[in-house]
Amino acid sequence: MTKYVPMATSLATHRLDLRARDEGDAEWNHELLGEHDGGTAFSVDEVRTRLAEQRVLALDNGIRLLTIRRRSDGVPMGYCGLIVGRCSHDEPEIVYELLKRFHGQGYATEAARAVLDAAFATGRTRIWSTVGAWNTPSLRVLEKIGFRRDHETVIGDRGVVVYLVCDAGPT
Repeated sequence: MTKYVPMATSLATHRLDLRARDEGDAEWNHELLGEHDGGTAFSVDEVRTRLAEQRVLALDNGIRLLTIRRRSDGVPMGYCGLIVGRCSHDEPEIVYELLKRFHGQGYATEAARAVLDAAFATGRTRIWSTVGAWNTPSLRVLEKIGFRRDHETVIGDRGVVVYLVCDAGPT
């Protein structure tokens, strides 16, 4: 496996602070899971345990999810980061999710741009994203930060999933 510089554990933009998620993010993360269709079967303690496991994995593989907080008041709004997901360690997948009350304000685009830059700073040259074809807002975010559609596939009961890719520019 090619060696990469570990992804930054904190990033800042004009409006946002992003930092590595940890067990202290369990309550708002539980709220976020509850906003999913069908809610969540996880308890706050189970979410806390899952976050601890993800923190340890990030130390091992060098990629991670970051909590998105508004700089003005420190309110947690969601997360953005890199995972292996449906892709690979060499070409990971960017993911992001915000609590519904923060949708439509450009926060996802701002956070995703910062994470994409941090992903390329690790030495990677290609980043993927997979999004349900129905998720127009997420597809728009990815288009704004330079992703292009690569292909689509049908995944079980999830329906059509769009694979998008972004290549690093010349250095």
